[in-house]
Amino acid sequence: MTEWFAADWLALREPFDHAARSAALARRLADRLPRRPRVVDLGAGSGSLFRFLAPIIGRGHDWILLDADGALLDDAFGRTSAWARRQGFAATASGDELLVSTPRGLWRMQVSQRMLEAGDVHRGADAIVCSALLDLVSAAWLGRMCDTLTVPFLACLTVDGRQAWRPHHPYDALVRSAFRRDMRRNKGFGPALGMAAPSVALRSLAERGFTTASAPSDWRIPRTALGMQRALIDGAADAARPAHSAAATTWQEMRLRQALRGRLAITIGHRDILALPPGG
Repeated sequence: MTEWFAADWLALREPFDHAARSAALARRLADRLPRRPRVVDLGAGSGSLFRFLAPIIGRGHDWILLDADGALLDDAFGRTSAWARRQGFAATASGDELLVSTPRGLWRMQVSQRMLEAGDVHRGADAIVCSALLDLVSAAWLGRMCDTLTVPFLACLTVDGRQAWRPHHPYDALVRSAFRRDMRRNKGFGPALGMAAPSVALRSLAERGFTTASAPSDWRIPRTALGMQRALIDGAADAARPAHSAAATTWQEMRLRQALRGRLAITIGHRDILALPPGG
């Protein structure tokens, strides 16, 4: 099955994504790019990674958003236009193109609605980027992508399996285990790598001669972020409920009470990965 992501969920998580991503790895990528780079964003959704990385690249560049969900790509233009104007930049949309005029250059965003095929994602690109994608794909899909990759690659926010829910609950381990199993479901690219994705990606890239670096990019959800807390609680409980219905419901109800009282803090572990091609 294909995994679809609601625009409201992507909007809810965006500030936590932005705070979590490694600015240091992003700057290293930007430093390796040509004067006016062409960046291809895999599984781009509503354009969150553009809004994080474009200011770090700074200079004029062309950005291509690839996603199977046309509604999310449409949302990307509206969200990015509003974001650009808040930064004091002019934004103009025409057809499948959005132009953002900045003092440091023109940022051109284009969209392409299609399924992600691992073998041809790099064509014409100076860099490949993605966010919250690698834990959704299979080892076979990732291997095919690495086989054809010839340019720098930045993968942000790949889940690595670490979680911390404070305070502790007796059912935490059960819910965490069920959620990890659920992560391995087929999301449209074969059996998903889930929390194994960072280690598999780093190994696959290194085996092909890429120089790799990684950094933690954990979500840190404070006690005041009730909306994000509720989404994570409900998602974890739903994953556990098929096998552990009563325990999942008990855990969910307790965690929601703690969230409403401002007593819950959550950390979800991710890693960012930067890979530079051999000889590049």
